[in-house]
Amino acid sequence: MKGEETFRLLVEAPWIAFVLYWIMGAINTRPTREKESLVSRWGVLVLEIAGYFLIFSGSTGVGFLGNHVIPRSMAGSVLGVVCIWAGIGLAVWARYHLAEYWSARVTIKEDHKLIRTGPYTHLRHPIYSGLVLATIGTALVIDRWRCVIGFCLVLAGYCLKARKEEAMLHQQFGEAFQEHRKHTGFLIPHFR
Repeated sequence: MKGEETFRLLVEAPWIAFVLYWIMGAINTRPTREKESLVSRWGVLVLEIAGYFLIFSGSTGVGFLGNHVIPRSMAGSVLGVVCIWAGIGLAVWARYHLAEYWSARVTIKEDHKLIRTGPYTHLRHPIYSGLVLATIGTALVIDRWRCVIGFCLVLAGYCLKARKEEAMLHQQFGEAFQEHRKHTGFLIPHFR
C-alpha cells in the first residue's frame, strides 16, 4: 500500500503544481485583441474534460474500462512517472517563454510576438506536447482501458486547438509563421 501511495503522490504532485502555476501565470497576460468563438472553445474543452475525467476518475472503470491494458510492472510505472514530470516540465518551460502572450483560449494578444525561443525553437505547440507526454505517463501509471480512451480524447482536443492556433498565427504573422513551421514540429520536436 505504501508503494501505491508514493506513486499516487508522484502522479498527482506535478499536475497540481501545473494547475497552480497556470492560475498564477494567467494574472500577468496582455489584453486580448482576437479570440476564438465560444462555441469553438467549448468544443475542444469538452473533449479535454471528458478525456481527463476518464483518466483521473476511478468511477469510470466500468466493465472493460477498468481492466488493465498491459501487465503491471515497476518499470512501466517508473516510465510513466518520468513522462509525467518531463511533460509537465516541458509545458511549464514553454509557458514561461510565452510569458504575457499566453492564454487558455486560442487568441492573439495586443502587440503579439511570434515566440521562437526555448522549446519553441523545435516545437510549434510545446505546451500541448508536454501535456500529451504527461497524459501518456499518467495513463501508463494508472494502466486502465479508460485511460486509453481518455488519452485519445485529450490528444484530439489538443490537435484541434493547435490547428486553430496555427490558422490564427498564420493570419497574424504570414510568411514569418510559415518560415517557423518549416523548422519546427507540430507536437513532436523537429531538429534542423
